[in-house]
Amino acid sequence: MTSRDAFIAVNRFGLGNRDDELKQAATDPKGWVAQQLSVSVSLPAQLTEFPSSETAIVAFQEARKKARRSKDKTALKAARKAARRNYLNEAIARTQVQIETRQPVVERLVAFWSNHFTVSVQKPLLTGIAGAFEREAIRPYVNGRFVDMLRAAIRHPAMLVYLDNVQSIGPNSKIGQRRKRGLNENLAREVLELHTLGVHGGYTQADVQAFAKMLTGWSVGRKKAAGGFVFHEQAHEPGSKTLLGTRYAESGAAEAEAALVALAQHPSTARHIAFKLARHFTKDKPSDDLVKTLAKTFLDTSGDLRAVMNELIRSSHVWITPLPKVKTPNEYIVSALRAAGMQEKPRKVIGVLRLMGQMPFAAPSPAGWPDEAAKWISPNAMMQRAELAMAMGQRIGGRIKLENLVTETIEPVATAATRAAIRRAPDRLEAIATLFASPEFQRR
Repeated sequence: MTSRDAFIAVNRFGLGNRDDELKQAATDPKGWVAQQLSVSVSLPAQLTEFPSSETAIVAFQEARKKARRSKDKTALKAARKAARRNYLNEAIARTQVQIETRQPVVERLVAFWSNHFTVSVQKPLLTGIAGAFEREAIRPYVNGRFVDMLRAAIRHPAMLVYLDNVQSIGPNSKIGQRRKRGLNENLAREVLELHTLGVHGGYTQADVQAFAKMLTGWSVGRKKAAGGFVFHEQAHEPGSKTLLGTRYAESGAAEAEAALVALAQHPSTARHIAFKLARHFTKDKPSDDLVKTLAKTFLDTSGDLRAVMNELIRSSHVWITPLPKVKTPNEYIVSALRAAGMQEKPRKVIGVLRLMGQMPFAAPSPAGWPDEAAKWISPNAMMQRAELAMAMGQRIGGRIKLENLVTETIEPVATAATRAAIRRAPDRLEAIATLFASPEFQRR
Protein backbone atom coordinates (compact mmCIF):
# COMPACT_ATOMS: atom_id res chain seq x y z
CA MET A 1 0.00 0.00 0.00
CA THR A 2 1.28 3.44 -0.91
CA SER A 3 1.51 6.01 1.86
CA ARG A 4 -0.78 9.00 2.09
CA ASP A 5 2.21 11.34 1.88
CA ALA A 6 3.29 9.73 -1.39
CA PHE A 7 -0.23 10.33 -2.71
CA ILE A 8 0.06 14.01 -1.74
CA ALA A 9 3.49 14.31 -3.33
CA VAL A 10 2.47 12.75 -6.63
CA ASN A 11 -0.95 14.41 -6.91
CA ARG A 12 -0.51 17.78 -5.20
CA PHE A 13 2.97 18.57 -6.49
CA GLY A 14 2.89 16.36 -9.57
CA LEU A 15 0.14 15.67 -12.09
CA GLY A 16 -1.12 12.32 -10.84
CA ASN A 17 0.53 8.92 -10.80
CA ARG A 18 2.02 7.50 -13.99
CA ASP A 19 3.70 4.10 -14.04
CA ASP A 20 5.58 3.69 -10.75
CA GLU A 21 5.76 7.28 -9.43
CA LEU A 22 3.79 6.42 -6.30
CA LYS A 23 6.25 3.65 -5.52
CA GLN A 24 9.17 5.99 -6.14
CA ALA A 25 7.70 8.59 -3.78
CA ALA A 26 6.65 6.12 -1.08
CA THR A 27 10.00 5.84 0.71
CA ASP A 28 10.61 9.61 0.88
CA PRO A 29 7.74 11.76 -0.42
CA LYS A 30 9.39 15.08 0.44
CA GLY A 31 12.65 13.93 -1.08
CA TRP A 32 10.84 12.86 -4.25
CA VAL A 33 9.41 16.37 -4.71
CA ALA A 34 12.74 18.01 -3.85
CA GLN A 35 14.55 15.82 -6.36
CA GLN A 36 12.06 16.80 -9.04
CA LEU A 37 12.81 20.44 -8.27
CA SER A 38 16.57 19.89 -8.50
CA VAL A 39 16.61 18.79 -12.13
CA SER A 40 17.48 21.26 -14.86
CA VAL A 41 14.46 22.53 -16.75
CA SER A 42 14.78 21.72 -20.42
CA LEU A 43 12.46 22.06 -23.39
CA PRO A 44 10.57 18.78 -23.95
CA ALA A 45 11.12 17.18 -27.33
CA GLN A 46 7.42 17.62 -28.19
CA LEU A 47 7.84 21.41 -28.10
CA THR A 48 11.08 21.86 -30.01
CA GLU A 49 9.63 22.16 -33.50
CA PHE A 50 7.43 25.20 -32.93
CA PRO A 51 8.44 28.66 -34.20
CA SER A 52 9.75 31.31 -31.85
CA SER A 53 7.60 34.33 -31.11
CA GLU A 54 9.88 36.50 -33.26
CA THR A 55 9.56 34.16 -36.23
CA ALA A 56 5.78 33.98 -35.89
CA ILE A 57 5.43 37.74 -35.59
CA VAL A 58 7.65 38.43 -38.59
CA ALA A 59 5.66 35.99 -40.73
CA PHE A 60 2.39 37.66 -39.78
CA GLN A 61 3.77 41.17 -40.30
CA GLU A 62 5.08 40.29 -43.75
CA ALA A 63 1.72 38.82 -44.72
CA ARG A 64 -0.05 41.95 -43.50
CA LYS A 65 2.31 44.23 -45.42
CA LYS A 66 1.78 42.19 -48.57
CA ALA A 67 -1.97 42.43 -48.15
CA ARG A 68 -1.80 46.20 -47.74
CA ARG A 69 0.43 46.66 -50.80
CA SER A 70 -1.51 44.39 -53.13
CA LYS A 71 -4.94 44.78 -51.55
CA ASP A 72 -5.10 40.99 -51.77
CA LYS A 73 -5.93 39.53 -48.37
CA THR A 74 -5.22 35.94 -49.38
CA ALA A 75 -1.78 35.90 -47.77
CA LEU A 76 -3.13 37.50 -44.60
CA LYS A 77 -5.92 34.93 -44.35
CA ALA A 78 -3.38 32.17 -44.87
CA ALA A 79 -1.17 33.63 -42.12
CA ARG A 80 -4.07 33.74 -39.70
CA LYS A 81 -4.99 30.16 -40.57
CA ALA A 82 -1.38 29.08 -40.04
CA ALA A 83 -1.30 30.83 -36.66
CA ARG A 84 -4.49 29.05 -35.62
CA ARG A 85 -3.08 25.71 -36.74
CA ASN A 86 0.14 26.38 -34.85
CA TYR A 87 -1.84 27.21 -31.70
CA LEU A 88 -3.84 23.99 -31.84
CA ASN A 89 -0.74 21.90 -32.49
CA GLU A 90 1.13 23.53 -29.63
CA ALA A 91 -1.83 23.12 -27.29
CA ILE A 92 -1.89 19.43 -28.20
CA ALA A 93 1.86 19.07 -27.69
CA ARG A 94 1.78 20.87 -24.34
CA THR A 95 -0.98 18.57 -23.12
CA GLN A 96 0.99 15.54 -24.32
CA VAL A 97 3.97 16.74 -22.32
CA GLN A 98 1.86 16.87 -19.16
CA ILE A 99 0.49 13.37 -19.76
CA GLU A 100 3.83 11.76 -20.59
CA THR A 101 6.34 13.73 -18.51
CA ARG A 102 8.76 12.16 -16.05
CA GLN A 103 9.14 15.59 -14.42
CA PRO A 104 5.56 16.29 -13.35
CA VAL A 105 6.54 18.74 -10.60
CA VAL A 106 8.30 20.92 -13.17
CA GLU A 107 5.30 20.75 -15.50
CA ARG A 108 2.95 21.75 -12.70
CA LEU A 109 5.14 24.76 -11.98
CA VAL A 110 5.25 25.69 -15.66
CA ALA A 111 1.45 25.65 -15.73
CA PHE A 112 1.22 27.57 -12.43
CA TRP A 113 3.51 30.39 -13.53
CA SER A 114 2.07 30.49 -17.04
CA ASN A 115 -1.29 31.07 -15.38
CA HIS A 116 0.17 33.73 -13.07
CA PHE A 117 1.50 35.63 -16.09
CA THR A 118 -1.49 34.89 -18.30
CA VAL A 119 -1.58 35.70 -21.99
CA SER A 120 -4.58 34.35 -23.85
CA VAL A 121 -5.75 33.54 -27.34
CA GLN A 122 -9.02 35.18 -26.33
CA LYS A 123 -7.20 38.05 -28.03
CA PRO A 124 -6.83 36.74 -31.62
CA LEU A 125 -3.46 38.44 -32.18
CA LEU A 126 -2.02 36.06 -29.57
CA THR A 127 -2.98 32.92 -31.49
CA GLY A 128 0.44 32.42 -33.05
CA ILE A 129 2.59 33.25 -30.02
CA ALA A 130 0.78 32.24 -26.80
CA GLY A 131 2.57 28.91 -26.73
CA ALA A 132 5.90 30.57 -27.48
CA PHE A 133 5.35 32.84 -24.47
CA GLU A 134 5.25 29.85 -22.13
CA ARG A 135 8.31 28.29 -23.77
CA GLU A 136 10.36 31.49 -23.80
CA ALA A 137 9.28 33.55 -20.79
CA ILE A 138 8.07 30.98 -18.25
CA ARG A 139 9.64 27.54 -18.60
CA PRO A 140 13.32 28.61 -18.33
CA TYR A 141 12.70 30.43 -15.03
CA VAL A 142 10.41 28.22 -12.91
CA ASN A 143 13.29 27.14 -10.66
CA GLY A 144 15.12 30.45 -10.86
CA ARG A 145 14.62 33.97 -9.57
CA PHE A 146 11.23 35.64 -9.72
CA VAL A 147 12.70 38.90 -11.00
CA ASP A 148 14.13 37.13 -14.06
CA MET A 149 10.77 35.56 -14.91
CA LEU A 150 8.99 38.86 -14.30
CA ARG A 151 11.32 40.70 -16.64
CA ALA A 152 11.11 38.00 -19.32
CA ALA A 153 7.31 37.92 -19.13
CA ILE A 154 6.76 41.67 -19.28
CA ARG A 155 9.26 42.20 -22.12
CA HIS A 156 7.82 39.35 -24.18
CA PRO A 157 5.94 40.36 -27.35
CA ALA A 158 2.92 38.28 -26.30
CA MET A 159 2.50 40.25 -23.07
CA LEU A 160 3.13 43.61 -24.74
CA VAL A 161 0.45 42.81 -27.33
CA TYR A 162 -2.00 41.13 -24.95
CA LEU A 163 -2.10 44.05 -22.54
CA ASP A 164 -1.94 46.72 -25.24
CA ASN A 165 1.40 48.30 -24.36
CA VAL A 166 2.25 48.46 -28.07
CA GLN A 167 -0.51 51.07 -28.26
CA SER A 168 0.68 53.13 -25.29
CA ILE A 169 2.24 56.45 -26.24
CA GLY A 170 3.66 59.06 -23.88
CA PRO A 171 1.45 62.15 -24.31
CA ASN A 172 4.49 64.43 -24.21
CA SER A 173 6.71 62.20 -26.31
CA LYS A 174 7.61 63.16 -29.88
CA ILE A 175 5.09 60.71 -31.30
CA GLY A 176 2.45 61.63 -28.71
CA GLN A 177 2.63 65.31 -29.55
CA ARG A 178 2.50 64.58 -33.26
CA ARG A 179 -0.33 62.02 -33.20
CA LYS A 180 -2.24 63.25 -30.15
CA ARG A 181 -2.30 59.75 -28.65
CA GLY A 182 -1.93 58.88 -25.00
CA LEU A 183 -1.25 56.26 -22.37
CA ASN A 184 -2.67 52.79 -22.19
CA GLU A 185 -2.55 51.70 -18.55
CA ASN A 186 -3.45 48.01 -19.00
CA LEU A 187 0.02 46.51 -18.66
CA ALA A 188 1.03 48.75 -15.78
CA ARG A 189 -2.15 48.00 -13.87
CA GLU A 190 -1.94 44.23 -14.32
CA VAL A 191 1.74 44.08 -13.40
CA LEU A 192 0.95 45.81 -10.11
CA GLU A 193 -2.37 44.06 -9.40
CA LEU A 194 -1.78 40.55 -10.73
CA HIS A 195 1.92 39.93 -11.27
CA THR A 196 3.63 41.64 -8.32
CA LEU A 197 2.06 43.61 -5.44
CA GLY A 198 -1.46 42.18 -5.54
CA VAL A 199 -4.76 44.03 -5.43
CA HIS A 200 -4.19 45.05 -1.79
CA GLY A 201 -0.49 45.71 -2.28
CA GLY A 202 -0.56 49.41 -1.43
CA TYR A 203 -0.36 51.06 -4.85
CA THR A 204 -2.55 53.95 -6.05
CA GLN A 205 -3.94 55.12 -9.36
CA ALA A 206 -1.06 57.61 -9.46
CA ASP A 207 1.35 54.66 -9.26
CA VAL A 208 -0.44 52.95 -12.16
CA GLN A 209 -0.10 56.10 -14.26
CA ALA A 210 3.54 56.58 -13.33
CA PHE A 211 4.40 53.00 -14.19
CA ALA A 212 2.45 53.25 -17.45
CA LYS A 213 4.59 56.24 -18.38
CA MET A 214 7.75 54.27 -17.59
CA LEU A 215 6.55 51.48 -19.87
CA THR A 216 5.87 53.75 -22.86
CA GLY A 217 8.14 52.79 -25.71
CA TRP A 218 8.25 49.11 -24.71
CA SER A 219 6.98 47.51 -27.89
CA VAL A 220 7.44 44.89 -30.59
CA GLY A 221 9.75 45.31 -33.59
CA ARG A 222 8.11 46.04 -36.91
CA LYS A 223 11.06 46.88 -39.13
CA LYS A 224 13.88 44.85 -40.69
CA ALA A 225 12.17 41.55 -39.88
CA ALA A 226 12.51 42.13 -36.13
CA GLY A 227 9.62 40.62 -34.21
CA GLY A 228 11.06 40.77 -30.71
CA PHE A 229 11.20 43.38 -27.96
CA VAL A 230 12.18 46.91 -28.97
CA PHE A 231 12.26 50.24 -27.19
CA HIS A 232 10.83 53.16 -29.18
CA GLU A 233 12.43 56.20 -27.59
CA GLN A 234 10.23 58.61 -29.52
CA ALA A 235 7.12 57.09 -27.89
CA HIS A 236 8.55 57.24 -24.37
CA GLU A 237 7.11 59.77 -21.94
CA PRO A 238 9.94 62.15 -20.96
CA GLY A 239 10.74 63.34 -17.46
CA SER A 240 11.09 61.74 -14.05
CA LYS A 241 8.39 59.51 -12.53
CA THR A 242 7.55 58.53 -8.96
CA LEU A 243 6.43 54.96 -8.25
CA LEU A 244 5.57 53.80 -4.70
CA GLY A 245 7.36 56.84 -3.29
CA THR A 246 10.58 56.31 -5.23
CA ARG A 247 11.62 58.85 -7.85
CA TYR A 248 13.02 57.48 -11.11
CA ALA A 249 15.05 59.93 -13.17
CA GLU A 250 14.53 60.04 -16.92
CA SER A 251 16.48 57.12 -18.35
CA GLY A 252 14.42 55.65 -21.19
CA ALA A 253 13.91 51.89 -21.11
CA ALA A 254 15.97 51.63 -17.91
CA GLU A 255 13.18 53.26 -15.90
CA ALA A 256 10.77 50.34 -16.21
CA GLU A 257 13.64 47.85 -15.88
CA ALA A 258 14.59 49.37 -12.53
CA ALA A 259 10.94 49.50 -11.47
CA LEU A 260 10.50 45.78 -12.18
CA VAL A 261 13.51 44.96 -10.00
CA ALA A 262 12.07 47.05 -7.17
CA LEU A 263 8.62 45.50 -7.56
CA ALA A 264 10.11 41.99 -7.50
CA GLN A 265 11.76 42.76 -4.14
CA HIS A 266 8.75 44.48 -2.55
CA PRO A 267 7.23 42.91 0.62
CA SER A 268 3.75 43.07 -0.93
CA THR A 269 4.99 41.06 -3.90
CA ALA A 270 6.52 38.49 -1.54
CA ARG A 271 3.21 38.09 0.26
CA HIS A 272 1.18 37.97 -2.95
CA ILE A 273 3.38 35.25 -4.48
CA ALA A 274 3.51 33.35 -1.18
CA PHE A 275 -0.29 33.41 -0.91
CA LYS A 276 -0.77 32.10 -4.46
CA LEU A 277 1.74 29.28 -3.99
CA ALA A 278 0.25 28.34 -0.61
CA ARG A 279 -3.26 28.36 -2.07
CA HIS A 280 -2.22 26.20 -5.00
CA PHE A 281 -0.33 23.61 -2.98
CA THR A 282 -2.34 23.46 0.28
CA LYS A 283 -5.93 24.74 0.25
CA ASP A 284 -8.16 27.49 -1.10
CA LYS A 285 -7.77 29.51 2.11
CA PRO A 286 -4.18 28.84 3.14
CA SER A 287 -2.72 29.31 6.60
CA ASP A 288 -1.56 32.84 7.24
CA ASP A 289 1.46 31.42 9.11
CA LEU A 290 2.47 29.48 6.00
CA VAL A 291 2.05 32.56 3.81
CA LYS A 292 4.24 34.59 6.18
CA THR A 293 6.92 31.88 6.19
CA LEU A 294 7.00 31.63 2.41
CA ALA A 295 7.03 35.42 2.05
CA LYS A 296 10.01 35.66 4.41
CA THR A 297 11.90 33.04 2.41
CA PHE A 298 11.06 34.93 -0.78
CA LEU A 299 12.52 38.15 0.65
CA ASP A 300 15.51 36.51 2.33
CA THR A 301 16.56 34.78 -0.90
CA SER A 302 15.79 37.68 -3.28
CA GLY A 303 12.94 35.75 -4.83
CA ASP A 304 14.63 32.38 -5.28
CA LEU A 305 11.65 30.29 -6.38
CA ARG A 306 13.30 26.94 -5.72
CA ALA A 307 14.10 28.02 -2.17
CA VAL A 308 10.48 29.07 -1.65
CA MET A 309 9.25 25.73 -2.99
CA ASN A 310 11.66 23.81 -0.75
CA GLU A 311 10.32 25.77 2.23
CA LEU A 312 6.82 24.83 1.15
CA ILE A 313 7.78 21.15 0.94
CA ARG A 314 9.08 21.24 4.51
CA SER A 315 5.88 22.77 5.87
CA SER A 316 3.51 20.53 7.82
CA HIS A 317 0.59 22.41 6.24
CA VAL A 318 1.20 20.57 2.96
CA TRP A 319 0.97 17.11 4.48
CA ILE A 320 -1.92 17.45 6.96
CA THR A 321 -4.90 17.04 4.64
CA PRO A 322 -4.73 14.78 1.57
CA LEU A 323 -7.60 16.19 -0.52
CA PRO A 324 -8.05 19.96 -0.03
CA LYS A 325 -7.99 21.02 -3.69
CA VAL A 326 -10.44 20.31 -6.51
CA LYS A 327 -8.70 19.47 -9.76
CA THR A 328 -9.25 21.83 -12.66
CA PRO A 329 -10.55 20.23 -15.85
CA ASN A 330 -7.02 20.12 -17.26
CA GLU A 331 -5.66 18.50 -14.09
CA TYR A 332 -8.51 16.00 -14.02
CA ILE A 333 -8.10 14.89 -17.63
CA VAL A 334 -4.30 14.74 -17.45
CA SER A 335 -4.32 12.77 -14.21
CA ALA A 336 -6.88 10.28 -15.58
CA LEU A 337 -4.82 9.63 -18.70
CA ARG A 338 -1.63 9.34 -16.65
CA ALA A 339 -3.31 6.83 -14.33
CA ALA A 340 -4.57 4.74 -17.22
CA GLY A 341 -1.30 4.93 -19.13
CA MET A 342 -3.34 5.73 -22.20
CA GLN A 343 -2.09 6.99 -25.53
CA GLU A 344 -5.31 8.81 -26.41
CA LYS A 345 -5.50 10.71 -29.69
CA PRO A 346 -4.21 14.20 -28.79
CA ARG A 347 -6.88 16.06 -30.75
CA LYS A 348 -9.56 14.15 -28.86
CA VAL A 349 -8.03 15.26 -25.55
CA ILE A 350 -8.04 18.87 -26.71
CA GLY A 351 -11.68 18.47 -27.72
CA VAL A 352 -12.54 17.35 -24.20
CA LEU A 353 -10.64 20.30 -22.72
CA ARG A 354 -12.60 22.64 -24.98
CA LEU A 355 -15.87 21.03 -23.90
CA MET A 356 -14.93 21.36 -20.22
CA GLY A 357 -13.93 24.98 -20.63
CA GLN A 358 -10.17 24.98 -20.12
CA MET A 359 -8.36 25.06 -23.43
CA PRO A 360 -4.60 25.68 -23.11
CA PHE A 361 -3.55 29.33 -23.41
CA ALA A 362 -7.19 30.48 -23.44
CA ALA A 363 -7.89 31.90 -19.96
CA PRO A 364 -10.86 34.29 -19.95
CA SER A 365 -8.97 37.27 -18.50
CA PRO A 366 -5.48 38.46 -17.45
CA ALA A 367 -6.25 37.02 -14.00
CA GLY A 368 -5.87 33.53 -15.50
CA TRP A 369 -7.78 30.37 -14.62
CA PRO A 370 -9.30 30.34 -11.10
CA ASP A 371 -7.56 28.31 -8.41
CA GLU A 372 -10.52 27.77 -6.09
CA ALA A 373 -12.98 24.89 -5.88
CA ALA A 374 -16.14 26.97 -6.24
CA LYS A 375 -15.18 27.90 -9.81
CA TRP A 376 -14.98 24.28 -10.98
CA ILE A 377 -17.78 22.35 -9.25
CA SER A 378 -20.99 23.56 -10.86
CA PRO A 379 -23.67 20.91 -11.50
CA ASN A 380 -22.88 20.99 -15.22
CA ALA A 381 -19.15 20.54 -14.56
CA MET A 382 -19.83 17.56 -12.30
CA MET A 383 -22.02 15.98 -14.97
CA GLN A 384 -19.24 16.42 -17.54
CA ARG A 385 -16.77 14.72 -15.21
CA ALA A 386 -19.17 11.83 -14.62
CA GLU A 387 -19.57 11.38 -18.38
CA LEU A 388 -15.82 11.47 -18.85
CA ALA A 389 -15.38 8.90 -16.07
CA MET A 390 -17.80 6.58 -17.84
CA ALA A 391 -15.97 7.09 -21.13
CA MET A 392 -12.70 6.25 -19.39
CA GLY A 393 -14.21 3.03 -18.09
CA GLN A 394 -15.34 2.08 -21.57
CA ARG A 395 -11.97 2.94 -23.15
CA ILE A 396 -9.91 1.04 -20.60
CA GLY A 397 -12.21 -1.98 -20.51
CA GLY A 398 -10.41 -5.09 -19.35
CA ARG A 399 -6.96 -3.77 -20.27
CA ILE A 400 -6.10 -2.79 -16.69
CA LYS A 401 -6.77 -4.76 -13.54
CA LEU A 402 -9.20 -2.86 -11.38
CA GLU A 403 -7.28 -3.71 -8.22
CA ASN A 404 -4.07 -2.28 -9.68
CA LEU A 405 -5.84 0.88 -10.82
CA VAL A 406 -7.26 1.45 -7.34
CA THR A 407 -3.86 0.86 -5.74
CA GLU A 408 -2.14 3.26 -8.14
CA THR A 409 -4.66 6.08 -7.82
CA ILE A 410 -6.83 6.49 -4.69
CA GLU A 411 -5.91 3.58 -2.36
CA PRO A 412 -4.11 5.70 0.29
CA VAL A 413 -7.04 8.11 0.71
CA ALA A 414 -10.12 6.15 -0.36
CA THR A 415 -13.04 6.26 2.07
CA ALA A 416 -15.10 3.23 3.02
CA ALA A 417 -17.99 4.63 1.00
CA THR A 418 -15.90 4.89 -2.16
CA ARG A 419 -14.47 1.40 -1.72
CA ALA A 420 -17.99 0.03 -1.26
CA ALA A 421 -19.29 1.85 -4.34
CA ILE A 422 -16.50 0.37 -6.47
CA ARG A 423 -17.19 -3.12 -5.10
CA ARG A 424 -20.93 -2.83 -5.75
CA ALA A 425 -20.50 -1.70 -9.36
CA PRO A 426 -22.27 -4.22 -11.67
CA ASP A 427 -19.25 -4.70 -13.91
CA ARG A 428 -15.61 -3.73 -14.39
CA LEU A 429 -16.41 -0.79 -16.67
CA GLU A 430 -18.72 0.86 -14.15
CA ALA A 431 -16.28 0.12 -11.36
CA ILE A 432 -13.56 2.00 -13.21
CA ALA A 433 -15.99 4.82 -13.97
CA THR A 434 -16.90 4.97 -10.27
CA LEU A 435 -13.23 5.29 -9.39
CA PHE A 436 -12.63 8.17 -11.81
CA ALA A 437 -15.83 9.90 -10.66
CA SER A 438 -14.98 9.50 -6.97
CA PRO A 439 -14.27 12.56 -4.79
CA GLU A 440 -10.84 11.11 -4.08
CA PHE A 441 -9.87 11.15 -7.76
CA GLN A 442 -11.41 14.54 -8.46
CA ARG A 443 -9.36 16.17 -5.71
CA ARG A 444 -5.68 16.49 -5.02
